Amino acid sequence: MAGGRPLGRRFGLLWAAYAVSTFGTRLAFDAFALIAILALHAGPTQVSVLAATGLAVGAAIAVPLGPWVEFRRKRPVMIAMDLTRFAALMSIPAAYAIGLLGFVQLMVVSIVVGAADIAFNAASGAYLKGLVQPEDLLTANGRFESTAWTATVLGPPAGTAAIGFFGPVTTVVADAVSYLLSAAGIYAIGGTEPRPVRTGTHSKRLRPRDLLEGWRYILTHPALRPLFFNTVLVSGLIMATSPLLAVLMLDDLGFAPWQYGLAFGLPCLGGIIGSRLARRLVARLGRHRVLLGVGSLRACWSLGLIFIRPGAVGLVLVIAVEFGLITCMGVFNPVFATYRLEQVPTDRIVRTLSAWSVTSKVTVAAMTGLWGLLAGVTSPCTAIAVAGLLMLFTPFLLPRHDHEPHHEPDPAGIRM
Repeated sequence: MAGGRPLGRRFGLLWAAYAVSTFGTRLAFDAFALIAILALHAGPTQVSVLAATGLAVGAAIAVPLGPWVEFRRKRPVMIAMDLTRFAALMSIPAAYAIGLLGFVQLMVVSIVVGAADIAFNAASGAYLKGLVQPEDLLTANGRFESTAWTATVLGPPAGTAAIGFFGPVTTVVADAVSYLLSAAGIYAIGGTEPRPVRTGTHSKRLRPRDLLEGWRYILTHPALRPLFFNTVLVSGLIMATSPLLAVLMLDDLGFAPWQYGLAFGLPCLGGIIGSRLARRLVARLGRHRVLLGVGSLRACWSLGLIFIRPGAVGLVLVIAVEFGLITCMGVFNPVFATYRLEQVPTDRIVRTLSAWSVTSKVTVAAMTGLWGLLAGVTSPCTAIAVAGLLMLFTPFLLPRHDHEPHHEPDPAGIRM
């Protein structure tokens, strides 16, 4: 389970900062698309361009941020990224209030926020590894995972209601404030953090090889390489079919919006359950068996979506399929996140996590566009079926053997 012994005040502050910013993000779920539609009267093409550009260009900008962050103290970087996201997001309600909000500004803000997300997440992974003991990493990641799914259950319905009552930019303001509160929480952690140093060189300048170091480490690591391809492909297939499933349910099959919301809100409880089971399953079965077993089971659910039919039976089917998928993800994600941190040396964590995140976001953007074209040529149901079939092959990309964690020769932790 996600419980276990207390992890201390500093982790509690980090967890609280994560919780408030995650809830703010889930509250503002699809806020940019809704603002584009409701305030700027954008069409489907513009909304798609907005989503894809934010992912792809934000990821491209984040490529040099990885090595830059690697050799800096992580807590100040996390605070800076929170403040950057706060400032960028607050520009939207400010422009809206004076009647100057435009589509280009939405696109620029989505790019800035996307790049800052990648830099923050990479820095926070490295910071967490130095903040808690190695044996507590799974407990910490389980708590983050449980928090994320709880926010996913509560945030979007509350955000949709807030937009209905207070207008299209309301949730953006809430999201911006959540980053400000997150920055305050991370600042309150205090303590001293050793400055990272380059190994094997005295140069402090960013070298071209640093940009590719994260990918080089992943692709030459026997355990991380298959996990990299597995997680990137699974994420891409799930996200690429998400808008198609919305079209299928709301347009082709005639489900009401509240039914669509219920079909994807209720199953998120499975993520909470899964994240609380992760630690117990690892203790009983072992880390590798859990990764392999749950990672394989995770691939079996998506194909069930092709059997959706109108009415209550179809709605129950979607809820059951999504519940099974999300429960597996709730178990898999914290175990995977912990395993990845254990396998990467401290001086490569940020570049490795950045490379992973950049690849995932670019893949999602590309596959979303590709599956949109496939659905246009065939049908949403056919495109979902193709994704479901491809998902069945993803377990073959999971590592066949377990690998011992990387041991630091001279660990430098975060001190009070």
